[in-house]
Amino acid sequence: MARIQIELPEQFLFSTDIPIYITHINKAQHLDNAALIALLSEARVRFFRSFGYDELDVEGVGIVVADAALQYKSEAFHGETLAFSMAPADFNKYGFDLMWTVADKASGREVARGKIGILFFDYAARRAALIPPAFRAKISTPEAA
Repeated sequence: MARIQIELPEQFLFSTDIPIYITHINKAQHLDNAALIALLSEARVRFFRSFGYDELDVEGVGIVVADAALQYKSEAFHGETLAFSMAPADFNKYGFDLMWTVADKASGREVARGKIGILFFDYAARRAALIPPAFRAKISTPEAA
């Protein structure tokens, strides 16, 4: 069976640190896969907030997660702090891929990498929306890097 292979960008636009709590650990004593998705959701919210947006209001429209893919690289454990790094890529008229990697902050050991497909969404009309030009401009400026 073919494995998912995620190619990462050379630079990341945003990073945030999130500690692993005991509630993130499974019976095998490492980070649970569902907990990683929850931590990734927190990092995604922080990404949008770092640009002054709420996921329900990005220049008047919201976002939805259209798809996601991830590739595990190593285990992570209770007490470690994870460094999430994110960068937008592969824009189309309705969204983009939010590429990410997560590593143990202390050692630099990569834990996982992946992408989240972000679709802009008009919640009032219940349909996809175009990427707001002001958002695209804001995340494309040199100051954002």
